[in-house]
Amino acid sequence: MDEQDKDKPLTFREMLQSVLAAAFGVQSGKNRARDFSRGKPSHFILLGVLFTSIFVLVLFALVRLVLHLAGV
Repeated sequence: MDEQDKDKPLTFREMLQSVLAAAFGVQSGKNRARDFSRGKPSHFILLGVLFTSIFVLVLFALVRLVLHLAGV
């Protein structure tokens, strides 16, 4: 990573990738250091809450679908 990249804020794709990796517990040390040096905590909090909400809604929908198909 060159000097110019260290000053640029993280892109949406980089932040989303970091949130997904952290959610599954596979975040690399290099990316974690990049997140702490270039990222804003508020962006990660917002993406984390959004990801968690979507994850819960998908699980809820899957359970409802399975129960519907099972005739319960």
